[in-house]
Amino acid sequence: MVPPKLSVRPSETRPEDDRREAAAEGGFDASEVLAHEGWRGLPSNVAQLPSADRREQLRILEALLFAASEPLAEAYLATHLKINDDVAALLDELKGFYASRGVNLVRVAGKWSFRTAEDLSYLLERHATEQRRLSKPAMETLAIIAYHQPVTRAEIEDIRGVAVSPGTLDVLMEVGWVRLRGRRRAPGRPITYGTTEQFLDHFGLDAIKDLPGLAELKGAGLLDSNLPPGFTVPEPTDAAALMPDEVALDAAEEEPALGLLAFEQDGEDDGEDGPPRGAA
Repeated sequence: MVPPKLSVRPSETRPEDDRREAAAEGGFDASEVLAHEGWRGLPSNVAQLPSADRREQLRILEALLFAASEPLAEAYLATHLKINDDVAALLDELKGFYASRGVNLVRVAGKWSFRTAEDLSYLLERHATEQRRLSKPAMETLAIIAYHQPVTRAEIEDIRGVAVSPGTLDVLMEVGWVRLRGRRRAPGRPITYGTTEQFLDHFGLDAIKDLPGLAELKGAGLLDSNLPPGFTVPEPTDAAALMPDEVALDAAEEEPALGLLAFEQDGEDDGEDGPPRGAA
């Protein structure tokens, strides 16, 4: 009996060379075989794994975001990586990885956070804390502030057509959705109001410009179909810097000629809106 012959392959032979030889013996185009199998012989339906260095960067970002109790800014995340690391690209890659999972990486108020996938939110309803509903006047006031900020109390009343109770604004500031911005450069130095990052976070907005426009509000049935001619929805802005017609809250003493009062004269805090402006 003749023993089988064994062929010894040199140690420096690469797997790609073996595939080329096998393809040539079978009458196939070696380049097509290698292209179909992918880089380093991986099947075409298997994605390439990230390098060890990039994989470690993704793990660092994942750990920081998972442990955070609030959304994190890219600048903060960058402090835990190397100087030349592309944080935005890494976050996009991590976002894509979690896109089809039970939790998603989302950007809210310009920052990043893990959130339960929207289609699975019903699973957590039983654990949700029941929150107090805002009154209709409070919701209307919040909407006016969001779209018209910076806006004063008098301007809110002009838009709504009724007096606004101090209690309504107090409630909105208590929940953290509205903040004091500054004072208008006008007689009386009225306080200006604006929204906060908590407002964006709660309503799932990346920026205030993501608020629905006229067409979206109509489609949702939130606007009357018989709107006056030329009706438009203002372009909202929530710039942190004061506008040219605003002064800082602590600057009341610096320009006394512009103001007749040091502070707004608020009515009694009864928690309810008053009668229409100008009514007896």
